[in-house]
Amino acid sequence: MRRCALFLVALALAAGCGQQPPPAPQAAPAASAGPVSPALSITDPHGRTVKLERKPERVVCLTGLCDDMLVELGLTPTATATPKLLSRPDYLGAQGAKVPVIPGGFGGEDVAEIAEARPDLVIGLAGVHDQLRAAVEKFAPLWLVEVKSYEESIGYLRAMAALTGRGAEQASAEQRFRAKVEQGRARAEAAGLKDKPALAMYGGTSIGVNTTDDVLGDFLSGFFSYPWPSKGGGFETAQAYSIEEILAKAPQIIFIQSFTFGPDARTVTDTYRNNPVWKQVPAVASGKVFEVQPELWASGRGTRAFGLILEEALAKAAG
Repeated sequence: MRRCALFLVALALAAGCGQQPPPAPQAAPAASAGPVSPALSITDPHGRTVKLERKPERVVCLTGLCDDMLVELGLTPTATATPKLLSRPDYLGAQGAKVPVIPGGFGGEDVAEIAEARPDLVIGLAGVHDQLRAAVEKFAPLWLVEVKSYEESIGYLRAMAALTGRGAEQASAEQRFRAKVEQGRARAEAAGLKDKPALAMYGGTSIGVNTTDDVLGDFLSGFFSYPWPSKGGGFETAQAYSIEEILAKAPQIIFIQSFTFGPDARTVTDTYRNNPVWKQVPAVASGKVFEVQPELWASGRGTRAFGLILEEALAKAAG
């Protein structure tokens, strides 16, 4: 049971856990937030080339980065595998709740349902949706994406804008996000957060840490002290910090993504509330432990998601 829960958490975090095969050399970050030109052939931040016969109008999203890019560009997915993210009020809200949902587990989505959506393009996650390629590409191109840094999120936004001819929307979204990052750094510096150890962690029946090799941990390290390197090895070891190890690093701020399965599931906070070691962690003792929404913090890997995560993290930490 524990291994099953760990596997589900691993899939939910796959967009940022860094356990995929080494990527191709990265494209250089964009020098400006100017609009991109329309194109039917693009090369993404990991060197993957996507060639289409026409501008995609029906896009099926199997990963949250896809939904994020489309919303930033003023578009709506034809179908999605991350409905909780898409239906957030800061995404599409009620409109997002009407988007058809692709059934099946993450990485095992129902290909027949994907085909029913008549997509011009399907976007999935590298290292998770590779096994769907042979089946999906019988009816639509499959673009596999992965994000290692927020600059890559911007690179993917620019690539999607080129394919969909939404350069003006891309430039506006990119400028807005870059401004948030700069303002966030200034806010963090003014509040003294760069000197405060912070931690983003997650859990179901066991816990793990978003390390600095993880895109979320890497992002937060730009605004907080973030002393959480990867421990190496596979997913179950790279991010497997014990409560005792967490206490040793003495985080003053903790953000928790609780993956709850079933009616009797408990949050990480509830699970460890009476643990004597947990109680000694400075963030716990001072009331600076915050449960955050997994659909945003674990699934969102685009510019909109990172902007919202930053706003929430800074507000909670400084509050």
